[in-house]
Parts: sequence; C-alpha cells; structure tokens
Amino acid sequence: MADTTRILARYVVNARPEDIPEAVVHEAKRCLLHWIGCSVGGSREESVACALAAVGELSGPGQASVLGRKEKLDITLAAFINGISADVLSFSDTHPQTLIHPGGVIGSAALALAERTPASGADFLNAFVLGYEVACRVGLSIYPWHYARGWHITGTAGIFGATAAAGKLLGLDEKHMVWALGIASTQAAGLREMFGSMCKNLHIGRAAQNGLSSALLAGKGFTSSNHSLEAPRGFAHVLGEKPNFDAITDGLGRTFEILRNTYKPFPCGVVIHPIIEGCIKLASPNRLAARDIQRIKLRCNPLVIELTGKRTPATTLEAKLSVYHSAAAALLAGRMTEGEYSPSSISNAEVLALRDKVVVTVDEKIREDETHVAIELNGGETLSCHVDHVIGSSGKPMTDQDIEQKFRGLTEPLLPKARVNQFIDTCRNMTRIDDAAVLARLAALD
Repeated sequence: MADTTRILARYVVNARPEDIPEAVVHEAKRCLLHWIGCSVGGSREESVACALAAVGELSGPGQASVLGRKEKLDITLAAFINGISADVLSFSDTHPQTLIHPGGVIGSAALALAERTPASGADFLNAFVLGYEVACRVGLSIYPWHYARGWHITGTAGIFGATAAAGKLLGLDEKHMVWALGIASTQAAGLREMFGSMCKNLHIGRAAQNGLSSALLAGKGFTSSNHSLEAPRGFAHVLGEKPNFDAITDGLGRTFEILRNTYKPFPCGVVIHPIIEGCIKLASPNRLAARDIQRIKLRCNPLVIELTGKRTPATTLEAKLSVYHSAAAALLAGRMTEGEYSPSSISNAEVLALRDKVVVTVDEKIREDETHVAIELNGGETLSCHVDHVIGSSGKPMTDQDIEQKFRGLTEPLLPKARVNQFIDTCRNMTRIDDAAVLARLAALD
C-alpha cells in the first residue's frame, strides 16, 4: 500500500513561499481576487441569509468577518458562511479536469483563520496554492467515476484543500498534517442530487468549515488513520472505483494544478457556457424574437444534459442548472447576467415559449468548452455558430483585466469604489503584505 497520505502531508509541510514559481504566484493572486469577489457578490443571497439566521446565534466570539456584510462570527462559522456565499451565484472558479470549484472552499477556511492567527501575505498565498494543489490532486485520483457516481466533488475533494491550507497556516508538522487529512477524509461529503437547491452551496460552506476544523483538531492532538487516502477502506477506495494515486504524488512541487484553473464569464453551471456564448453571438447581430424562431438545436458534450438538463426550472438555483432556460434567455436578452436568472425571467412568457423549442443532442466528440448552435427560423433560414473554446476556458482564458472587471461588477454594488480599488491593489501586491487579514477587513462592511 502506497504511503500517499504521508507523501502529500510531507509536501505541504515542507513547501516554502520561495519555492513557488512566479507564474503560480500570479495565478494565485487572480484566484484570490476572483474568489473574494464571488463571496462579496453572493453575500446578500437567500442561502446566506438562511444560513446566518440558523447558525449565527450559535457562534462564539466574533473572530472573523462575513465578507460583504457587517456580521462577525467565530472562525469556523465565518468559513462556513463565506463558503456558501462563494458558490451561491454559480460564478465560482473551476478546475476543468475535475470540475472542482476550489477557491471558495480553500479561501474561506484560510482567510477566516488568518483573522485569528496572523499570517503574512506571502505565507497566506503559499497556503492558498497548496490548498489548490491538494484538493485538485485528490480530485484527479477519483475522477471521473466519483463524480459520475453522484458525489459533489467540490465538497468531497475540496475539504482536503481547506485542511491543507489551514494546517499550513497553523504550522502543523508532518504527523499532525497526516492526522488533519485523515480527519478531513472521514468528513468528506456532498451529493449531486442537491444541485438546484441550497444544499449545493452548503457543500462548499461545510467543506471550508470542516477543513478548518480538521486542521484545528489535529493541531491539538486529535488522531486519525495514517493512511486515510490510500487504505482499502480509506477515502479513495471507498469513494472511487480505481483510484489513481500517481495523480496525487507525481510532480509534487514541479507542476501546479492552479495553473489549469478557469473562471466563469456567466453565473451558471460551467458546462452551459459555450451554449450561452453561441446564443449571444447569434442574437446580437440578428435581434431575434421568440416568434421568429422555430427551433434551437444544440449539439454539445454529454455533461450538459447530465448536469443541466432541467427543462422546467422553477427557481433561480434550478435555472442556473438548466441549459433550456439559459439558451432561451441568452437568445432573447443578448447577454447572460443575474437578471436573466431572476424570477421574472424564469416566468417570462417569451422565455417559456422559447425554452420549449430547445433541442439538445449530445456528442461525445465535443469537448466540454465547445458547442454547435443552430437556430432555425420560421422563414426557413438557419443561423449557426460553432464555439470552439468558450471565453473563460483553458483554450480562451480570462485576462487579468477580465477578472478585475468581474470583481468590480460583483463588489461595487456593496463596497465603496475606493475600497474596491484598494482591494485590487492589495491582491496585486500580496507577497509584500504584512498581514493577510487585511483582505477580510477590506471585504467586510463597517
């Protein structure tokens, strides 16, 4: 039996900020800015309000900020709430090789801890990178069977990233880091059945909270198995069919999964994005109305139907996982924002009429960031578009300016513009910042 858990723990414990290549540091800064933008932007959503109402009174002393709000909670509950808000808009980052959304899990745990246990910007960024590495490598060891079986991999693998980042900031040694990963492994959870409900957001919040708790418990001597990942009844064999442990250990410290991270231009399930882009490209120059369209034909990757096949969504959360609603709304509006997922859009008569005209054909030869869109008009004409690589994908990544623009759009409705500018500047200069907790102070309301 390979000693995978110990190898991973040893890597996290020994990794130093100066070991991180400059390209990785730069990507981590982008990830950090993006994640906090998503958390601030989602901080007023119903899922967050419900969770705060339920657990807020259970909090210990206010040690950490709720991003985008005035409340302060103890560090574990702050990680929980900020994790929920990071995911609630379906705008989070994506590791395309596993479909993990790492930022909200790892960042929520690490930043809450940094408000109690001071860390320099360089040390925080190092822990953040290590969290990505652990979460995504654990995910790679069990994907795709794990995801296809029905596990929500952001919750199940994400907890390991939160644990690693928090354990690094706490200064755990190898023995205690092994225990922390073990404590995380026995708490890994999240079911895809919950997609379209608030429980999808719960998975991210709990992964952040439980990852932080795992590191705290191990730091105080709470034991676990020393082989939690690789043991016959450990995480990978129980939650995976034929685990690939080489995916966890090969290239540690030489290759970095964070460099494969991607960012969403639209606030919905990532597999719908190529379709939305194709519909917008066709709608913009043609000014289409529902009455002009006979049929919308989509040819796309099988995951589109598997993940977003809700034909009659009734809520915003369901609509964000509906290729039918997304295609119809994007065609009519010529854009795809939060407004196109609002209750008024979901019940709009034209959208409803057009939704019924969407026909989806799956094609295993089509990549997840690709699609073919064809719109058959009543007059017999057909408009078509092939999206080879959707914006935000690995093949057509968002620029630094794109991410900053997205951050501004998510935060400026809640934070003063001067503070938004200061936040962007702080992220750019993160390795020179003395106290990483400044990020939480800048992202919370006074």
